[in-house]
Amino acid sequence: MSEHIDQNQRLEWFRNARFGMFIHWGLYAQIGRHEWVMNRERIPIPEYEQYADTWKPEPGAAREWAMLAKQSGMRYMVMTTKHHEGFSLWDSKLNEYNSVNRGPGRDLVAEYVEACRDEGLKVGLYYSLGDWHHPDGHTCKNDEAARRRFVDYTHGLVRELMTNYGKIDILWYDGQWPLTTAEEFESVKLNAMVRELQPSILINNRSDIPEDFGTPENQIIADTSGRMWEACMTFNTSWGYTPIDVDFKSTREVLSMLRQVASGGGNLLLNIGPDPSGGVPEPCVNSLLEVGLWLKEYGKSIYEATDMCQQEWMLTGAFTFKNSTMYFHCNRWPGKEFSIGGIRNKIMSVKLMNGSKIEFEQIADRLILKGLPEKAPNALVTVIEIEVEGKPLQVLGFGYKLVRNDPWLPETSAGYEV
Repeated sequence: MSEHIDQNQRLEWFRNARFGMFIHWGLYAQIGRHEWVMNRERIPIPEYEQYADTWKPEPGAAREWAMLAKQSGMRYMVMTTKHHEGFSLWDSKLNEYNSVNRGPGRDLVAEYVEACRDEGLKVGLYYSLGDWHHPDGHTCKNDEAARRRFVDYTHGLVRELMTNYGKIDILWYDGQWPLTTAEEFESVKLNAMVRELQPSILINNRSDIPEDFGTPENQIIADTSGRMWEACMTFNTSWGYTPIDVDFKSTREVLSMLRQVASGGGNLLLNIGPDPSGGVPEPCVNSLLEVGLWLKEYGKSIYEATDMCQQEWMLTGAFTFKNSTMYFHCNRWPGKEFSIGGIRNKIMSVKLMNGSKIEFEQIADRLILKGLPEKAPNALVTVIEIEVEGKPLQVLGFGYKLVRNDPWLPETSAGYEV
């Protein structure tokens, strides 16, 4: 019998992780036109299989990713062990179409797991439930014998991943096609087997069972029910290596995403698409290293500030919250003086995070910050730490009316009520 670990215990590290690296890497990297290229360009299996023999990734790639993740302030990684193309990146006994038998000649999952552990990062394995290469992968929806074979195959591959590499922290399913339901994939049985082998593992919601966390894709949508969630986002607009796609997110955009997930109590799983040799696109490296330096200065406002509180959009920035502290992430520094509207609490103190106090004046629901540096203390995003009385609340709205009953305001001041 495996040890029973309840969900809250299993999620404890994940709730504090905030930032992880997603890696999409497979045969598709050699073509360089997205990880769906086999399907979208209708490449026949015999033609596509040739890439399994020509792929010769450099040793040590996973170690470079893990070092970059660590420097970037990431706390976990998730790598594609088998994408929809059906090629296994490990020494599978059930799928001969794998990285040991073919071109790489190595167990790439083993290299990745070792690299994660060496850098002190939690280990996540992505597994596509769909498979364009398997002979039953297309027919299993309407042929019960094919479904039986394909489900047994799927469960067997997942068992290998859960058995061969010691402790695994995350199992990240994807690719429900053509089977689409938990009943068709026998997901209850599958995940029970996973938990028997890996009692502390976290499982995402893509086996058609809610399990431990939700996975909004390429959009940041907080789960307001209190359920844990993780936004998976691309650095450009592709998951796999696509050199023609050069519209990479800037460092400021990555920091904005981190602020958004923190303010909603979630995590950011940010994808890199390594080239065939395993190299990370230079724009990704540059941005991630800048993010890492920023987190060394302001990390507390991301890793720990995950309370969900009412706030309004502001031209100059946005908040994260922790208890009675409001962290204003100012991404458009306005100069020596500016205001933040709608804070409904009494302001106790204001300062530059990790820096000097800021002179302020609070008039009704307007906080005026004075005597600021002409230029932003941090050229990317400067964080201003605001201590308030009570649970933070910012309300503006368009339909407010003047009232005089806000208990914290001086008698000569007016507050606003929505």
